[in-house]
Amino acid sequence: MIENTRKYEDVMSLNAKLANIKTSTGYALGLEMEGDVLNVTATGEVLGLPAPQDVDDLLQNGLGEQVRRIRSEAVGNPNMAKLIPAHEVNFAPLVTRPEKIICVGFNYREHAQETGTEIPKAPPLFAKFSNALNHHDGIVTLPTDVDSHFDYETELVIVFGRPCRNVSEDEALDYVAGYAIGNDVSARKLQQLTSQITAGKISDGFAPLGPWLVTRDRVPNPNNLRLRTFFNGELRQDWTTEDMIFNCRKLISFVASIMTIKPGDILFTGTPQGVILGEKMPAMVRRWIKPGDEVVSMIEGLGTLRISYK
Repeated sequence: MIENTRKYEDVMSLNAKLANIKTSTGYALGLEMEGDVLNVTATGEVLGLPAPQDVDDLLQNGLGEQVRRIRSEAVGNPNMAKLIPAHEVNFAPLVTRPEKIICVGFNYREHAQETGTEIPKAPPLFAKFSNALNHHDGIVTLPTDVDSHFDYETELVIVFGRPCRNVSEDEALDYVAGYAIGNDVSARKLQQLTSQITAGKISDGFAPLGPWLVTRDRVPNPNNLRLRTFFNGELRQDWTTEDMIFNCRKLISFVASIMTIKPGDILFTGTPQGVILGEKMPAMVRRWIKPGDEVVSMIEGLGTLRISYK
């Protein structure tokens, strides 16, 4: 444990659904309010109050108290609140400037089995990079010049709200700002080209994330959430985060034993069975993701993440 200040706790206890939103002047911080989305950044300007410029600013600088005050003022002065109807919101990637995008492979037993992978003795880690970040209603441009076997992986994503290093499993969740939906888009030929899978994970747009950051206080147990994936409307994954080999506490403690986690860093926690790679048929006849396809990822309490491909 390396830092424990009130400013970071203020982010985690906002009891809110937060988002990065696109506006005519750039990114802004959004907050769900009774079905609409409050542009916290613009409302702060109208009220003459300091406000986070986006989700990264909120997390990395611990600006939860600013959000709390602006929300209170917006409720008391609705004419000054910059509200956007939900159907008009343009979502950005949930975070845009994380220091680290950490990913865990084969964290569900049946997914490991369906892909012919040995059950891991410790969490297998790999990384994505900022070029891969994508958003709700985003488009993934498939790198068809280097691969043709593209796949989805709906995952619970942990978003960190405090710096941590060498934390116990008991205290691990104390460092979480909240949770989000991610889709670990994968290029399977590249992934299997060598013993290192990273090449199949890092293409542009391969880390859709969002739309919401649901603060920790709204998710009592991240390992008790239903997860579903729809591929062109067909239900493909339907499982629960309870079945993780390494639960969220174990993952955080393990990663924090290796490196310092910073506010705004994110951790993809693995996907359950139901991916295309796991289908019991030859790879050449599987229905891999193609241009024009759509994948919808849903996690209980966290919303819906929709991605299309071209």
